[in-house]
Amino acid sequence: MAKKRKQDAAVKPQAADKPATLKDLLSSEVLSKLKQQSEELKAEQQKQKEAELKKAEEARKAEQKRRDNDFEYLLENSNMDWKKYK
Repeated sequence: MAKKRKQDAAVKPQAADKPATLKDLLSSEVLSKLKQQSEELKAEQQKQKEAELKKAEEARKAEQKRRDNDFEYLLENSNMDWKKYK
Protein backbone atom coordinates (compact mmCIF):
# COMPACT_ATOMS: atom_id res chain seq x y z
CA MET A 1 0.00 0.00 0.00
CA ALA A 2 2.84 2.41 0.67
CA LYS A 3 4.05 2.08 -2.91
CA LYS A 4 0.62 2.99 -4.29
CA ARG A 5 0.49 6.19 -2.22
CA LYS A 6 3.91 7.27 -3.44
CA GLN A 7 2.89 6.83 -7.07
CA ASP A 8 -0.31 8.86 -6.61
CA ALA A 9 1.62 11.65 -4.93
CA ALA A 10 4.16 11.69 -7.74
CA VAL A 11 1.49 11.97 -10.45
CA LYS A 12 -0.52 14.82 -8.95
CA PRO A 13 2.20 17.51 -8.87
CA GLN A 14 3.00 16.96 -12.56
CA ALA A 15 -0.60 17.63 -13.57
CA ALA A 16 -0.73 20.80 -11.46
CA ASP A 17 2.56 22.15 -12.81
CA LYS A 18 1.44 22.44 -16.44
CA PRO A 19 3.04 25.52 -18.01
CA ALA A 20 0.75 28.23 -19.29
CA THR A 21 0.37 28.10 -23.06
CA LEU A 22 0.23 31.06 -25.38
CA LYS A 23 -3.45 30.35 -25.93
CA ASP A 24 -4.06 30.71 -22.18
CA LEU A 25 -2.11 33.97 -22.00
CA LEU A 26 -3.77 35.75 -24.94
CA SER A 27 -7.22 37.26 -24.72
CA SER A 28 -10.10 35.78 -26.66
CA GLU A 29 -10.23 38.90 -28.88
CA VAL A 30 -6.64 38.47 -29.97
CA LEU A 31 -7.15 34.75 -30.53
CA SER A 32 -10.19 35.34 -32.73
CA LYS A 33 -8.30 37.94 -34.77
CA LEU A 34 -5.37 35.57 -35.24
CA LYS A 35 -7.67 32.73 -36.30
CA GLN A 36 -9.47 34.99 -38.76
CA GLN A 37 -6.17 36.20 -40.19
CA SER A 38 -4.96 32.61 -40.50
CA GLU A 39 -8.12 31.61 -42.38
CA GLU A 40 -7.76 34.60 -44.72
CA LEU A 41 -4.14 33.68 -45.48
CA LYS A 42 -5.09 30.07 -46.17
CA ALA A 43 -7.88 31.18 -48.50
CA GLU A 44 -5.51 33.55 -50.31
CA GLN A 45 -2.92 30.79 -50.74
CA GLN A 46 -5.59 28.47 -52.09
CA LYS A 47 -6.67 31.11 -54.62
CA GLN A 48 -3.04 31.60 -55.70
CA LYS A 49 -2.57 27.84 -56.17
CA GLU A 50 -5.76 27.63 -58.23
CA ALA A 51 -4.65 30.60 -60.35
CA GLU A 52 -1.23 29.00 -60.95
CA LEU A 53 -2.84 25.70 -61.93
CA LYS A 54 -5.24 27.45 -64.29
CA LYS A 55 -2.40 29.43 -65.85
CA ALA A 56 -0.32 26.26 -66.31
CA GLU A 57 -3.29 24.45 -67.87
CA GLU A 58 -3.91 27.33 -70.28
CA ALA A 59 -0.21 27.37 -71.23
CA ARG A 60 -0.28 23.61 -71.83
CA LYS A 61 -3.39 23.91 -74.01
CA ALA A 62 -1.86 26.78 -76.00
CA GLU A 63 1.33 24.77 -76.54
CA GLN A 64 -0.68 21.73 -77.67
CA LYS A 65 -2.68 23.86 -80.08
CA ARG A 66 0.53 25.30 -81.52
CA ARG A 67 1.97 21.80 -81.90
CA ASP A 68 -1.18 20.54 -83.63
CA ASN A 69 -0.65 23.17 -86.32
CA ASP A 70 3.06 22.31 -86.71
CA PHE A 71 3.39 19.71 -89.45
CA GLU A 72 7.02 18.90 -88.58
CA TYR A 73 6.08 18.06 -84.97
CA LEU A 74 3.16 15.91 -86.09
CA LEU A 75 5.34 14.05 -88.57
CA GLU A 76 8.07 13.38 -86.00
CA ASN A 77 5.64 12.15 -83.36
CA SER A 78 3.28 10.16 -85.53
CA ASN A 79 3.15 6.38 -85.50
CA MET A 80 5.15 5.13 -88.48
CA ASP A 81 3.37 1.78 -88.71
CA TRP A 82 1.33 2.51 -91.84
CA LYS A 83 0.40 -1.15 -92.41
CA LYS A 84 -2.38 -1.10 -89.84
CA TYR A 85 -4.08 1.80 -91.66
CA LYS A 86 -4.36 -0.09 -94.98
